[in-house]
Parts: sequence; C-alpha cells; structure tokens
Amino acid sequence: MTETVFVTGGAGFIGSAVVRQLIENTDLHVVNIDKLTYAANLSSLSPVSKSDRYTLEKVDICDAAAVRDLFGKYRPVKVMHLAAESHVDRSIDGPGDFIQTNINGTFVLLQAALGYWRRLDADAQASFRFLHVSTDEVYGSLGPTGLFSETTQYQPNSPYSASKAASDHLVRAWHETFGLPTVITNCTNNYGPYQFPEKLVPVVILKILNREPIPVYGKGENVRDWLYVEDHARALWRVMSDGRLGETYCIGGKCEKQNIDVVRAICRLMDELSPDPERGPAEELIEFVTDRPGHDQRYAMDISKISAELDWQPAETFETGIRQTVSWYLENRWWWREILENRYAGERLGTGQSAAE
Repeated sequence: MTETVFVTGGAGFIGSAVVRQLIENTDLHVVNIDKLTYAANLSSLSPVSKSDRYTLEKVDICDAAAVRDLFGKYRPVKVMHLAAESHVDRSIDGPGDFIQTNINGTFVLLQAALGYWRRLDADAQASFRFLHVSTDEVYGSLGPTGLFSETTQYQPNSPYSASKAASDHLVRAWHETFGLPTVITNCTNNYGPYQFPEKLVPVVILKILNREPIPVYGKGENVRDWLYVEDHARALWRVMSDGRLGETYCIGGKCEKQNIDVVRAICRLMDELSPDPERGPAEELIEFVTDRPGHDQRYAMDISKISAELDWQPAETFETGIRQTVSWYLENRWWWREILENRYAGERLGTGQSAAE
C-alpha cells in the first residue's frame, strides 16, 4: 500500500520544491495542503501535478475541523509543515496574518496530528513523523564573526521571525509534553527557480529585464548565507527520514554574501546571459534606498550537526546555483509574467507605515 505524506504549503517556493522531489524520487502519495494565498503558485507544480500520487487539498491550516478531516481521510505516515507567511517586509506592514498562520496554524496542525497519532497502533505510532520547517531568523542577528547553531539563543527581531520562533517553541513543547514525534529545521536564505518575485534574487533579475532601478536596502552590507532551494528540499527529506526525534537541525548553504555582492553577481550574469547592446551594464541600475526597520545585519549557519549525523552537504555553490536561477527566470518568463500582471507589481514593501492602521 502506498504511504501518504502531507506537505503543508506545497504550492509555495520551498514547498513546491519538496513536492517535486518527493514525486520524482519516492513512491509516496503526496497530499499538498495549501490555502493558495498570494505567494502560492500551482504552476510551480506543473512538472508533477498530473501524477496519480499527487493530490491538492485547498485547506487553511487554521481551520481545525478541515485539518482533522484530512488526517482521517488520508492517514499520513509523515507531515512536512512548510505552510507559513514568510516575507519579512510584509510582516512589518501587516503582522496579523503572520501571527494567525505561523502561530495559530501551527497549533491547529499540532493538535490534529496529536489526536491522530494517539489513535494509531504501536507500529504506526513508531513510524510517524512531524517535521516543522523554520528559519535562521529566529536567532536574531550575528556580529562580524560566529555562526548560528542548534543551541543559539532565540532573539527574533521582526514580526515574521517572532512568529516563527513561537511556532518552533510550540513544536518542541508538543514533543516534550505529549510525546508527539517531531523534528525541527532552521534554514538560511533560500533562492532558486519558482521563487515569488518579492524576494531579493528575483527582484533583481526582473528589475534588470524591465530596465528599472534595483533597490538595495541601506548600503547593501547585510550578510546572508545563501541556500539553493533544491539543496534545502533534499536536506528536509533527509531530516524527515533519519533525523533524531525532538532534535533541531540547522541547514545552510555555507555561502555568506553581502547583499550588494549578490546583486552585482546577478547583474554580471544578466549582462552575460541576456545581453542588450543598447543598454549599459546592469550595475548602473543599482539604487540604494532607506533600510527596512529592524534589518538584521548578518546570518550564517553552522551545519556540522546535519553533516555529521545525516551526511548532508549542499551540492550547489553560490556560483552554480545563481547561474541556474538566472537562466531559469530568463527561460520561464511565462511563470513570472502572470504574477507581475495579476498579483504583485514589484512595489516597495516593509516600510512599517501601515502596521498599526
């Protein structure tokens, strides 16, 4: 009998990468549980959506009755929880959605999973797993040296990271208090194909294509550890399959870059891969803008635990990953044009002016 795995948020950027890999590389039946908010895109699942092992359930994880019904209907052996509001700038402008989905939604999902798990027989209980996917942003900001690890103190600085920190704590508590077999991952900045064009990498690519100014916050000196999304998806399945229950695993790309260096690398690739003799170098479009409130200075991740315990390392360097990403956006204009025309026109977010309105 084919076993079933739930992927919440499977129409999102990271979730769709997970779904694609599971359909392509396993024999599992994948149920994608997604509310289909603005950032969801079913086109990201077109390579696998016709598989008889893929099912979409349009359900809000905050809907307790609907979530309980899904557990009874499909009887999953594993839950991979990626559904979340995830854009820091949007959390500054409208934190309420982040509290509702990331905290209350995780609570609802944990309660449904716990009730379902308690009704399983001993063998099924032993094989059940609940993976909660989180972010390095829960740890706050690093100085010029050092790395985040699984034992770093939580110190979230944005409404987004605070909501994810709260959900991490809920997952840990449901394991420690109720015995629910959970595991948590915290990842660094993801990039790659199918990323919603409000995030830095696709923003830069599309601004260059449109010959519009490329906005860079502050002086562009904020540092991030960049992780190719397909590497992240592989890591999540490794943790799901073999991670120790009750543990946290940090996932990173071993690739620290200042934001301005990421922008310049994309500019150079665009000049190479999409040349236009009538325009100047893409770097001429860079425009430094007012920094966003509470902008963490540096993130970087120690991945020695997942490397040692689960034999995982990122396969892509930044150079190979960003080239694949730029090429994908150039070759798949149909995917992002629909978004820009109907859902998001590239406007500035995250000023904080509307948060209390």
